[in-house]
Amino acid sequence: MYEVKTQAYASKREHYEDLCNQARGLLEGEPNVIANAANFAALVYHSLPDFNWSGFYLYDGTELVVGPFQGKPACIRIALGRGVCGTAAQTRETQVVRDVNAFDGHIACDAASQSEIVVPLVRADGSLFGVWDVDSPSIARFDEEDRAGMEALCAIFMAAVDKD
Repeated sequence: MYEVKTQAYASKREHYEDLCNQARGLLEGEPNVIANAANFAALVYHSLPDFNWSGFYLYDGTELVVGPFQGKPACIRIALGRGVCGTAAQTRETQVVRDVNAFDGHIACDAASQSEIVVPLVRADGSLFGVWDVDSPSIARFDEEDRAGMEALCAIFMAAVDKD
């Protein structure tokens, strides 16, 4: 049994499926990307356990700039290729980091963060939109099920972005 706050799920996968359905409903029909990003960050932060930060870094054509998020104040600008977020943006590959202290070049915006998952956000035309970043105060919080779930959630978010 996989329990989350007041809800019990048969598995983590089932929880992500439910969260994807909630995200679709939340984003449906709203064209404003900032409003959607803010609600998406809040939905994920308050639905999944053991997070201390979840949010967006948006690509401004030069670097990543903090966008809507939930958690403590964050680093404002991150260069491509720097830290976990910059690496995900540059490589366009999801980064699952079991222990941020073992990640060469990790940027410690919050000393409480011990593990991290970052999904690159790429528009349908192939251009970089930004990254989705989630931190946890627990080592090894994120696994392959989280990768699949976060990538599915981000695909829903980017489908809403690409409707613009």
